[in-house]
Amino acid sequence: MKIFKRILLLLVVVIIIITYLNYPKLNIIAGYSAKNMSSSVFLANRNLAFTDSTDNNFSPINLASDKINTDEKSATASVFGLLTRKAIYREGVGSVLITDDFDITKKAAVPKRSKPDVTTPFPFGNATPKHTVLTTVDYEKLNLTVNSLFNDSIKTRAVLVLHKNQIIAEKYAKGFTKNSRFLGWSMTKSILSTVIGILQHQGGINVYDKAPIAEWQQDGRKNITIHDLLQMNSGLEWDENYNEISDVTKMLFLEKDMTQVQARKKMIGKPNESWNYSSGTTNLLSGILRQQFKTHQAYLDFWYTDFIDKIGMNSMLIETDMSGNYVGSSYAWATARDWAKFGLLYLNNGNWNGQQLFTKDWVRYITTPTNGSNGTYGAHFWLNANGTFKDVPKSLFYADGYQGQRVYVLPDQELVIVRFGLTGNYDENLFLKEIIQSIAY
Repeated sequence: MKIFKRILLLLVVVIIIITYLNYPKLNIIAGYSAKNMSSSVFLANRNLAFTDSTDNNFSPINLASDKINTDEKSATASVFGLLTRKAIYREGVGSVLITDDFDITKKAAVPKRSKPDVTTPFPFGNATPKHTVLTTVDYEKLNLTVNSLFNDSIKTRAVLVLHKNQIIAEKYAKGFTKNSRFLGWSMTKSILSTVIGILQHQGGINVYDKAPIAEWQQDGRKNITIHDLLQMNSGLEWDENYNEISDVTKMLFLEKDMTQVQARKKMIGKPNESWNYSSGTTNLLSGILRQQFKTHQAYLDFWYTDFIDKIGMNSMLIETDMSGNYVGSSYAWATARDWAKFGLLYLNNGNWNGQQLFTKDWVRYITTPTNGSNGTYGAHFWLNANGTFKDVPKSLFYADGYQGQRVYVLPDQELVIVRFGLTGNYDENLFLKEIIQSIAY
């Protein structure tokens, strides 16, 4: 009996030590699972079983066990019963991963939204698009190219191709439709950049001004401009590693106010000479945007009234953190058609059905390569300026998200291509090349 008790005591001690040493990892695993589950179920209208078997079914996230509370609109995730995290859904601002001291009874501030235009045909409204057979399109080749991305290994969920303002191809995996919302992950960064571009066009901000961060004014960080931040070239320390405990994972799954994390980092390089991709930088910019408005409500509203709803992306919802700031780095959801409208706005140089939201100068600005990126990055958009995709025009630029979420804009071909899925393991160069070939019929 004494031996049994000693063994039991030893096991308890071992479990405590293992839990202590791995607590940060368990926190992030459970946090990712709970947040993703809450958004998937309550925002994207999927169910627990589907989300567990698809979106959360990869290592180490699949170590977590998820539960849904439909009355509370919450999701909890536990890792071996050692640690539990909770995410709640708030109508209008989506799901948020919360801490134990978060007041779930406090009503969240929500943006004012406009009603969708259901009479004007897509893309300038949300009514059924007018279909015209374009004689310059090889539809057979186009459809074969699109279909090639739909298999068990690539796990594509949606592809949509716009040419000359018209849908020429649209396909969804089983269980998804034109009404399904998809998470853009880091494509949200390009949404935030566009908000800044629109505000600049209106005279509300100047990207070449110094970043208005009070705690930077006593050291070298005072020289960092908003432009440097948009180009991910601030010189600030940041670790963007999703496979380890890092700056980005701690920010997304542990922080109450994500706009402050990058602001606390020290300088390890020089502005405009130290390109380093950073989700913390984008959320810092979200905080800077907040400073441009007199009230938090005005900040919340502007993204929709002057951009998202204005171009009819009415399905889009950008989630906020516990402090009510938009998580500009990662959390925008919308249908494939609405993501395509985003690309079309850039294809049309900021003109939306006769109204100028920004000028061609802004398009030129976001597609100018940042120093040190080897022609691959502009102002929160990815570029092909160095010919990464060797068979695709160098004028291509695109929004890029985790697991291969993409909105490609090809100005010379009048093309917008949208792709969503669970992996990015497809040959992007070949895919884009063959679509281009199909419209040169």
